[in-house]
This record gives sequence, structure tokens and C-alpha cells, in this order.
Amino acid sequence: MHDSANYHDFTPSAHKNEHYADVVVIGGGQAGLCSAYELLRRGFVGYAGDRRRPENADNGAAYVCGDQGDSENLAGKNGPGAGTFVVLDGEVGPGGAWRHRWRSLTMSTINHIADLPGMPVGEIDPAAPSSLFVSQYFADYEHEFDLPILHLVRVVAVEDVPETGLLRVRTTAGTWYARRVINCTGTWTRPFVPHYEGAELFRGQQFHTQNYPRADRFWGKRVMIVGGGISALTHLDEVSREAKKTIWVTRTPPRWREDDFSPMNSLSIEAGRAVEQRVRERVEVGLMPLPVVAETGLPENDMVRDMRARGVLKRREMFDRLDKHGAWWGEKFVQVDAIIWATGFRAELRHLAPLKLRSERGGVQMRGTRAVRDERVHLLGYGPSASTIGARRDARVAVREIAQELSESGS
Repeated sequence: MHDSANYHDFTPSAHKNEHYADVVVIGGGQAGLCSAYELLRRGFVGYAGDRRRPENADNGAAYVCGDQGDSENLAGKNGPGAGTFVVLDGEVGPGGAWRHRWRSLTMSTINHIADLPGMPVGEIDPAAPSSLFVSQYFADYEHEFDLPILHLVRVVAVEDVPETGLLRVRTTAGTWYARRVINCTGTWTRPFVPHYEGAELFRGQQFHTQNYPRADRFWGKRVMIVGGGISALTHLDEVSREAKKTIWVTRTPPRWREDDFSPMNSLSIEAGRAVEQRVRERVEVGLMPLPVVAETGLPENDMVRDMRARGVLKRREMFDRLDKHGAWWGEKFVQVDAIIWATGFRAELRHLAPLKLRSERGGVQMRGTRAVRDERVHLLGYGPSASTIGARRDARVAVREIAQELSESGS
């Protein structure tokens, strides 16, 4: 552990736009909201500075801690004085990555969303666009608990400050110093596109799930969809209704599940725990987490059955190479006008690079929610906590450990 009594002597410099909070939460998505709630519940107080916007904040950034409201009541259950915290979020408003989901992705086709702590999600309209429904739920949650979230503040680097035992969190709106960091940055900003021979020669359009447009953009075209997850199935379902032809290719055969998904695509409790255990075993030895579909499988739902009936759910093996007009399987050529890469994402951890958290095996080795190489850093939304249920449980564990440690070392 890097704690040092020297942090008591640290004074942030106002003219340098420096701030101090005992705990900095990075990211305002589901894991960040769960963490903020647990911090309030443990008696931490939302940091609001002097109630002014940071001098260098982008337009729209603001402290939203207000007068604490319900947050103060939550903190009061465990007594005041546990410490201070702030949530730094790079998005323009509530919702995290859900703000960017394409409009046609409805609540009936996502891989489920569970209740955030202290406020049930309520009745879910299966036809509601997930980008709007989840963002509004997160916005209501921020308001209900008066969370100290700074939107439009992007963290660019987290660094060790050995002489004080603190972590320096550099952002687009100044610098924070903290004793603990809870990282909740997810994956949306790290789209993954595998390299295939000839991809740079292809003259058609190329999209990733991250920038997928409306399906009608592909009207009358020959479209190849690459990937074996739920996003790929959603793109295939929509695009096949507009395109002249669709080609679905995956690296491995799809694995269908028929028994463990509810109508809203959520795994049973038993199946979900088994998935989390498999993921946990990987990250505890420093391996990278596998894609979600590799652990959960694909739901045999109404959308899938409809595609099967329409004859569009015909999977091909991965092509060997691309050229400027299409794809090649050995000596067989298929003309393609557009490619949609539904090939997933990687964990957004680039801002943590100065801490050198990665192991020789490619991932961040974890012990519970902590990074083994710097136990002041907790990673939520990484590995087994990369779900609303997992994030909620792991936030509770992480904050309990943080509260105990800071109390023992002196606030």
C-alpha cells in the first residue's frame, strides 16, 4: 500500500486549478453511479469546491452537488466525516455510453439492465430506445441522490505522487489529488477492429458498432456484418430489411442459449454467477477478459427466430482477405458495398498507463476489485463487474474496503 501520512501536509493550489478529494471516481456510467451511492451510504460527502465551474472546464460542466439533499441523509446513517469524493465524467450529461447507442436499439434487444442501488428502474417499455430510456434513468438517479458529478471532464492521466502517497488525476478541467481512485470508464471509447489483409484497400463504407448509423443508410447495398455478439445480430436484423444482400461472418460458430435467458435477455441468477466466476478466474491471473458473448452465449429470442424464418441467419466463416471491391474466401469472391464491424471493445484504461498496472499476460491482474500492482486503484466495470449486477456488488465491496482503510490511516 502506498499510503503516507504526508498527504496531511498537501494543500492544493487554487491558482493552478488543483483540487483534493479522498476518493475520485472516474466515469459516470452504471459502475460510477453505484460507487457514488455506496460512498454516500458510507458517510462520504460529495465534494463541491466553492460551487463554481472549474476555470478550464468545457462548456456545460458544472458541480451538481448542490446542498446535498438526500445525499446528506444517506451519509447521516453512518455518521459524517468519512471523507470527500467526486465523480468525473467525460460525457455531456447523464447516461454514460448509453447516450451513444443507435436509436433503433431498444430495451427488448439489449443484454438486460438491472436496478441501480436505492432506486429501482421501474417498468421497462421493450420498444423504448435504450439510449433514451437508460440515460433518463441515470439522470433521475443523479438527481434523486444529488450526486457530485462533474460532466464534460475527461481524465487524461492518473499518476503516482510518491512524496505524498497520493494519486494525481489530470483532467481537461484541472488536476485532482486523491487517496483512492475508483475507475469506471467501461469500453465504449475503445472500439476494436481486427486487422485483415486488404482492409486498407477496400473502397466501400466501413462502420463499427460505435458509429453505426440508421439501417436505411444501407438501402439497396451488399452489406457484410462481422461479429458474433448481440450487436451483430441487431445490425443483421435491421440491415437485412433494407439491404440488397447481407453476409454474416463470425470467427467461431455462434453459441445459442435457450434456457437461461428471460424475455428481457437477462441470464438466470445461477448462470450469471457462473459467468462472473469464469471471468474472475481470468483477471485474477492477469489475463484479459473475454468478450461478453464468449461467456454468455446468444439468446434464442423473437428477433433471432424471425431472422431464421426470413433466411438471413446464415453464418459464414471469416473471409481470408479483402480487396477494394469485396471479400475473398480462398478462390471465391463476394462483392461487398459496406462492412459493419461488430467486433466489440477493449477496456478503456489508457489514462491509467502511467501506473503500469498491466501484467505480462496482457490484462490487469486483479485481487477483488483492486489492481494488484497499485491497490489504491479499484477497477469497476472491468472483468466480473462489467454488468449492472456485478458493478453494484463490487462497488459495495470496494467502498467498504476504502472506508475501512481511510478510517484506519486517519481521514
